[in-house]
Amino acid sequence: MWKNYLKIAWRSLLKARGFSIINIAGLGIGIAACLLISVYIIHETSYDSFVPNSENIYRVVRQFDFEQGTERSVHFSANMARTINSDFDEIEQSGRLMDNELFYGSGSNEIQFDDDPMQHHEEKFAYVDQSILDIFNIPMVYGDAKKALLDPNTIVISESVAERFFKDQNPVGHVIYLNGNREDPRKISGVMRDFPTNSHLDYDYFLTLTGIEFEPGEQDRWTQNNYKTYVTLRPDVEAEVFGKTLGSTVINKYILPAFVAQGRALPENFEQLYSMYLQPMTDIHLHSTSIEDEASFRSDIKIIWVFGTVALFILFLASINFINLSTARSANRAKEVGLRKVVGSGRGSLISQFLTESMLISIIAFMVGIVLAELFLPFFNQMSGVELTLPWRQPLFIPILLASSLLVGAMAGFYPAIYLSGFSPIKVLKGKLRLGSKSGGLQSSLVVFQFTVSIILIIGTLIINEQLNFILTSKIGFEKEQVIQLYGTNMLGDKDELFKEELGRIQGVSSVSISDYLPLENTKRNGNSFVNEGKENIDVTVGAQAWQIDEDYLSTLGIELLAGRNFDKDLESDKSAAIINEQMVKELNLTDPIGKRISRYGQLSEVIGVVKDFRFDNMKQRIEPLAFFLGKSNTIFSVKTETADMPALLAELEGKWNQFVPNLPFRYAFMDDSFAQMYDNVSRVKLIFTSFAVLAILVACLGLFALSAFMVEQRSKEVSIRKVLGASMEGIFGMLTQKFLLLIFGSLVIACPLAYYFMENWLKDYEYKIDIGWQVFAISGALALGMALLTVSFHAIKSARINPVVTLKSE
Repeated sequence: MWKNYLKIAWRSLLKARGFSIINIAGLGIGIAACLLISVYIIHETSYDSFVPNSENIYRVVRQFDFEQGTERSVHFSANMARTINSDFDEIEQSGRLMDNELFYGSGSNEIQFDDDPMQHHEEKFAYVDQSILDIFNIPMVYGDAKKALLDPNTIVISESVAERFFKDQNPVGHVIYLNGNREDPRKISGVMRDFPTNSHLDYDYFLTLTGIEFEPGEQDRWTQNNYKTYVTLRPDVEAEVFGKTLGSTVINKYILPAFVAQGRALPENFEQLYSMYLQPMTDIHLHSTSIEDEASFRSDIKIIWVFGTVALFILFLASINFINLSTARSANRAKEVGLRKVVGSGRGSLISQFLTESMLISIIAFMVGIVLAELFLPFFNQMSGVELTLPWRQPLFIPILLASSLLVGAMAGFYPAIYLSGFSPIKVLKGKLRLGSKSGGLQSSLVVFQFTVSIILIIGTLIINEQLNFILTSKIGFEKEQVIQLYGTNMLGDKDELFKEELGRIQGVSSVSISDYLPLENTKRNGNSFVNEGKENIDVTVGAQAWQIDEDYLSTLGIELLAGRNFDKDLESDKSAAIINEQMVKELNLTDPIGKRISRYGQLSEVIGVVKDFRFDNMKQRIEPLAFFLGKSNTIFSVKTETADMPALLAELEGKWNQFVPNLPFRYAFMDDSFAQMYDNVSRVKLIFTSFAVLAILVACLGLFALSAFMVEQRSKEVSIRKVLGASMEGIFGMLTQKFLLLIFGSLVIACPLAYYFMENWLKDYEYKIDIGWQVFAISGALALGMALLTVSFHAIKSARINPVVTLKSE
């Protein structure tokens, strides 16, 4: 029986090739989109699940509720991990990880191996406790994971680093020197496996924290927060409840007394405002966008939900095509159904026959979809920023695909099968049953749904694009164009000022600044607490950034000085002076700031200037208070240029570099490119959204194209009669297209408020954002109407131009 069903189904597909091709193409596109997004979602939601005992590993997060909002951070004092490990039996292990570039050795370094004079720039350095290797059960290629970081001055490197520098040799016992410091060797004590792409840990070098103290008393000071703290809980511990207990105990027993001992003025309800909780390790990647310093390199669970929903919608749109086209072809198959019933076929066997056809189409479409997914996977990887592959080696992958193809075929074919099998044979064979375009209530609803989804995607794409353009082109308070960043300049040592002078003499260079505190992500940050002079133990402190810059920083970056003056390196008093931004003036309540003194942990600084606020973090965050201090933090030089011949200037800069640092490759970047990289995630979302919008419109238009063909075919005699009676070509065109355009207009009416709601919520994540204007909806509506009109016009014009004699000759 099933063999017969398949044979008939195959013949039916071949007989109606156009119908089959459109259905298979539409479903194939939807399946390809679903496959790609599914692989992406599986990758994103699998972060850290490979770690043994991952369900019991947590990161400690602190939270403080301000009037302006809630601030979350994962940075704690150096003694936090060991204290909670000894105070709470619920904790089996605790460990620290410190990757703050403010501290020597962390972040990026110029390194040398053994006696090799050549310097190499390397990134992804972090200080960790030995217990971090134990908590994450990090596998080792060489060395003993249980004691690799127990000794002072040891370092563990990744497998890829070992392969790059040591080929097939065992690097254990070799020595690494950081930043040319031959008096501070780090002995390689182990080689760890590379972290998988679905790990929130992304490091190549682990420096031991054994014996480390970055400044006197730092390891025992509760008020200095620079370390991430991880814990392993006993399996029987309720993490949510224990997190609250841990937070209240640590705050009241240690942190609050430490603040009081410092003489800090605190809010009266400090204990209610300050809290802690435990974040499951498997949640870190997708649930950290609200945590300070994490938003820029973590994904957002909301994006995952959006992508998954959109992919399902595209598949649903393709399934709608199948339903619409099957019901639209009802007139063509009505006699077949009538004859089958006359010769004895039951409704059940007819339903089985039609479901077999839909499943066959679905299976073929899945094959097409898999091919399309493989073809477009490299482009999708580029858009998503993740290297993905289809999981052919997973034993359940092929069975899931087969089951999904049958399920999609059954779901898409269910209504057409019930509808077609219900025809009365007497009415059909007597020609009294009128079908197709006149049974179009469901068809119209589904077309409206298709274009509603498509228009929402178009509006979303336009708004994301507009917000991204706003970010990249709006006034940000500093000049990023024509500024070159030179890296590794700390290797100049005491020659940095001489190198700066040499660069200043190059034609085309207008100014040079020494500072690695820049208004870009992944450059140095230093959060401090400030208060007005004389209010140290009275007023609540203001949290602000404290940056070290030189006297040419403001002019190089074009930061506007609103009041006072710039730093003067020849004035001894300027070594303790400060220049602050407008936000700092506001939060310290300074009415006439020039000449006032502000206190930073008891150190007084006279305010000599006020700069206009500029954005030094991404636009999802408000502009924070900021204080500049005259000093030297010299791993980056910023070079302001005025030249039309950039290649020649870069060559001259490289020549100077090689004179001063011959053993270190010349590295540079343009500041505007670095600024744009801060919004790579937004750019990727825009690309993916645009691609999905195009796919959705393509699928919807494919269905509309075929649907219009069937409806025009069924009204061909009506069109011919109208032409005989004198109807114009324009009138017939309008008659045939009017219904479709009304459907699209209805879709637009439904889509606009929904799109506005969704995109307004998306924009809430940005402190600085566009206003959604009517133009976006007008453009989206015009695009949807234009594409729909273009799609149905082909058949409408063809029908309007046909000779009535051809259609009516058999009447």
